[in-house]
Amino acid sequence: MKGYFLPCAALLSFCLNIATTQAAELTLELGDQGQTWSTAELLALPQTRDITIASDVSYKRKMHYKAVPLAVLLKSVKPGEHIQAIAADGFAAELPAAPLLSTQGARAWLAIEEPSRPWPILGNKGYSAGPFYLVWENPEASNIGSEQWPYQVAKFRLLPSVAERFPNLLPANDASEDVRLGLAQYQKNCMACHRLNKAGDSQFGPDLNLPHNPTEYFKPGFLSRYIRDPQSMRHWPQGKMPGFGEASISNTELNQLLAYLSHMASRKIE
Repeated sequence: MKGYFLPCAALLSFCLNIATTQAAELTLELGDQGQTWSTAELLALPQTRDITIASDVSYKRKMHYKAVPLAVLLKSVKPGEHIQAIAADGFAAELPAAPLLSTQGARAWLAIEEPSRPWPILGNKGYSAGPFYLVWENPEASNIGSEQWPYQVAKFRLLPSVAERFPNLLPANDASEDVRLGLAQYQKNCMACHRLNKAGDSQFGPDLNLPHNPTEYFKPGFLSRYIRDPQSMRHWPQGKMPGFGEASISNTELNQLLAYLSHMASRKIE
């Protein structure tokens, strides 16, 4: 009879995943407009479609989803504005609104996990990417990075830009062009998990300037190798930092990011 039973841990994970999906709600905080959508309400939208994501960032393979264009949910948002996507674990992706609203090139979709068809578990995490997951068709058309695919999304918020909210992230007025471009790379690739100078909304990873900046304790060359493949430099089974290959951040962009981090080491707040 044992062939008919799941191991206790797997069964518990499966049941918790279904329960979470059934109880799921997505919150939108778009200025004066606040709204909550249930899984059932999102699935019932006339714009909801069956889509195929050829190379899913989280599952590392082709995936099929029920999904609604994110632009449908953000119809009151303007292209020049700024959106933050907050996940259940504290991951906070900072996203310019324009790509989220675009119907050309890369296209953003909110994938919706159906209670009757739960998605696969993510690696050894014990949970799926649901109940809500921001996925992209043709991401390469708009240089969409891996950190712009937040999963287990709980909330979308309309906020002022990162520069307006967090002046502690700004480089000196006379900073080089590489440093300024590096701030954009930091916002795109690092800020979803980390703070810097105590600036940021993420509750996921450590501060990258306090008490020490990684450029202060990594030997030259090792920090870039660590960003490319963290587990190859410091193996830790519980490590959560993903690797950033050249498809996510080019060598030029990586050098810009390192220039920004090095610059900010001399701009620690008190």
